[in-house]
Amino acid sequence: MNQFHFHHETPHTARSEAGRRAPIRPHWVRPLLRTLFLLLAFWTLPFTTTIGKAADPLVVYSGRAERLIKPVLDAFQAQTGIQVNLLSSGTTEIVNRLQAEGDRTTADVFLTNDAGSLERARELGLLLPLEVKNIERAVPASFRAPDNSWIGLSGRFWVLVYNTGLLKPAEVRSILDLADPRWKGKIAIPNAGSEYLQAGVSVIKAVYGDDRTQQFLRGLKENAGTSVYGKSSQIVDAIAKGQAAMGLVNHYYLYRYLSEHPDAPLALSMLDQQTGDMGAIMNVAGVGILKHSRHQDAAIRLVEFLASRDGQKLFADLNKEYPLHPDVPADPALPKRESFRAATVPLTKLGELREPTMTLIERAGLR
Repeated sequence: MNQFHFHHETPHTARSEAGRRAPIRPHWVRPLLRTLFLLLAFWTLPFTTTIGKAADPLVVYSGRAERLIKPVLDAFQAQTGIQVNLLSSGTTEIVNRLQAEGDRTTADVFLTNDAGSLERARELGLLLPLEVKNIERAVPASFRAPDNSWIGLSGRFWVLVYNTGLLKPAEVRSILDLADPRWKGKIAIPNAGSEYLQAGVSVIKAVYGDDRTQQFLRGLKENAGTSVYGKSSQIVDAIAKGQAAMGLVNHYYLYRYLSEHPDAPLALSMLDQQTGDMGAIMNVAGVGILKHSRHQDAAIRLVEFLASRDGQKLFADLNKEYPLHPDVPADPALPKRESFRAATVPLTKLGELREPTMTLIERAGLR
């Protein structure tokens, strides 16, 4: 307590070593002051701790690229004052990490670009079943887990992007046509680790069975040769430069490329639209709250925001994805949603089919 100086005098005084008059304190003064100081510190602790808890950041593990999701999370933070910390990585790596962390995880929310991975997380017991306000109105049941432990946010379609100088769209009607030997050396594809490839092959397997899917994969591998890429943006770039005539990517990669290269000779084709065909392969980005989240109320607020009109519009405007909210229109540059059919394989099947699909991909020798 030596930092405190008292300058009043008492009736009993003594000379200090410097000759100044210094107060003589009763023996109980120092303990009393120390006690008062500690009490003051103690009573401020609950306030500090409460503020700390209120200001604890919401931790989001994201399998989406940061540039695709951070603007949306920033908008939520600005609207609510809830700080969001974002950790981005590969979706498979995140699911493995969440398994390893168990109830020690600091993560509150899992957000990724593949319904199969969300369903896998649900099967592993990592996600919390939810009651989310107005969710039935915002997101149709076909884009949610039955217990709302994950909720779809935006749709994307696996499409054929082609070089308009090298291919006519009528030449390829179905995704299965890509296995035809006439396309040898003309196709660019994602590698075997791509969640888009895995989900797409799962849909093909569900519709056509193992034998036909295996035949398709072997033909695709043969036709692609060395034109196998780790990023969808690389596939689009290769097609634009004439290094391949066509390739499979999510539709928004085309529009992102055209926004920077408006004169590129590129277009897309929605495959499998003939009578009896399976329809275009669709997947969704989605979100789930982790069972061991320490900030469930804030996490629910984030899910509600992402599924709301405002959140869905951000996905539509920023990423050229198809909003799942029926009242939010897609970007007018996209093919109108009512102009093509989607495959009817339930998204919840993608998790169940992941392992057998990977077996087929490995057997075909895709890398």
